[in-house]
Amino acid sequence: MPEPKASSPATATPAKDEKVESKPAPPPPPSPVTEIRNNAALIERAVSTLEPRFAHRVLRSLTHLRRKLDGNVLREASSALYPKDSSTLSKLLTLLPAKSDVEMDVDTPSKSAPIKPVNSEPSPEVDTYIHLLYILFLIDAKQIPKAMSVSLATTENIHSLNRRTLDPIASKVYFYLARSHELAGKLSDIRPLLLAAQRTASLRQDADSQAVLINLLLANYLHYSLYAQADKLVSKTTFPTSAGNAQLARYLFYLGRIRAVQLSYTEAHTHLQQAIRRAPNAKLAPGFYQTVHKYFIVTELLMGDIPERSLFRDPVLRKPLLPYLRIVQAVRTGDLSQFQSALQTHSEQFNQDSTYKLILRLRHNVIKTGVRSLSLAYSLISLRDICVKLHLDSEEDAEYIVGKAVRDGVIEARLDHTNGWMIAHARAGGADGIEGVYATAEPREVFTKRIGFCLELHNESVKAMRYPLNAHRKELQNAEAAREREKELAKEIADGELDDESDGGGPGMSEF
Repeated sequence: MPEPKASSPATATPAKDEKVESKPAPPPPPSPVTEIRNNAALIERAVSTLEPRFAHRVLRSLTHLRRKLDGNVLREASSALYPKDSSTLSKLLTLLPAKSDVEMDVDTPSKSAPIKPVNSEPSPEVDTYIHLLYILFLIDAKQIPKAMSVSLATTENIHSLNRRTLDPIASKVYFYLARSHELAGKLSDIRPLLLAAQRTASLRQDADSQAVLINLLLANYLHYSLYAQADKLVSKTTFPTSAGNAQLARYLFYLGRIRAVQLSYTEAHTHLQQAIRRAPNAKLAPGFYQTVHKYFIVTELLMGDIPERSLFRDPVLRKPLLPYLRIVQAVRTGDLSQFQSALQTHSEQFNQDSTYKLILRLRHNVIKTGVRSLSLAYSLISLRDICVKLHLDSEEDAEYIVGKAVRDGVIEARLDHTNGWMIAHARAGGADGIEGVYATAEPREVFTKRIGFCLELHNESVKAMRYPLNAHRKELQNAEAAREREKELAKEIADGELDDESDGGGPGMSEF
């Protein structure tokens, strides 16, 4: 039989080419006008079905859509959603720049669908969403006075309506209301408005607006260094548990700043650490990530700890944290001159970050570290030498600082006021009757730590012990069997007594 001919590679390639050519091309991305109309449809669906997730989906796309907004896009979208004779449409169009033919030719590949005439006004939710887009456009175009007026008018319209379906969009309007006033330097003007809105949101159980408004009020107070009022607001309000991670991270950051100013460094450190964990990705929100870490580093230094070196090697944090690295190095080495030099060099940056007053508190930590290093290096050192090495003003200051360090337990030493000496206990001995390190509290602290470790290990071992499975059931079965035997024995005894009485062994009825 003749052998079948092998198919040549030239005959096989056309089939592959046909398969490659048969793949459908991806659809072109929708135009910004189409996206706005689709978002309006989603908002209408959220209103009709009472499902806020559709409104949240629209707000999640706000950042992406914001980059595409211009005058022509907003003009076309507004004309598609409002009737031609609408007074709202005429007011909105006056906010836009003159129509430009050049801008119309830019987006020729992605043309929107033909616009159908609209006979009725859009719902309040869609109307608020369109006003929100105008606010974003005006902020990006540096037209801050117009953005302020539009945001104030939109806020008044929201207050006049009592619609729960408007809550997610209203929270965004409040945020950009505060942002526009912050850019104009008039944050104090909207404080009464924010307080009234926060009370209204609490009464209406509006969790989205309530979380945003609490954060805006805290930011407003901290901007003007009103820490007492911010602390009172925290104590009088309850942050909603259903708020998103972004708002919760912002709230924890403000709470950490308040506690740091109030000298509650441990609590501030905890709040700032939680804010870092709940914050968005560093690449998505680098500004917030950097700001929280600045306060976190300063708070950790005030607690007496040194931040990890790897923190300053992060690509997002390396350049912004460079001034704070100089402060950390000065605190770690106890060099007061290096600390003062770093503070003077980067004072403008620290004032911009609002951390200057907290960093000034680190001067005592630097001096304590220097005194501790001197107590470990010298068994006896004069107060004059301490002044020279720590760059202090006088011997009296050195004496007070050393005395406070001894009282606080920072160093194990004593002061000789007559001779002007500091005698360290860890190296002293001989004539004074002090036997080196055993005269200090260090052995007791180490011994206590070891005892605590052993007790904790014992407790964990007891918790981790495994008992046989279903061992208690056998005990229950044995107990039930014992009860049954007791019942049978009692029954046999009762039957035996009755038998004895019937046989004449007991008193008869005739005796009674």
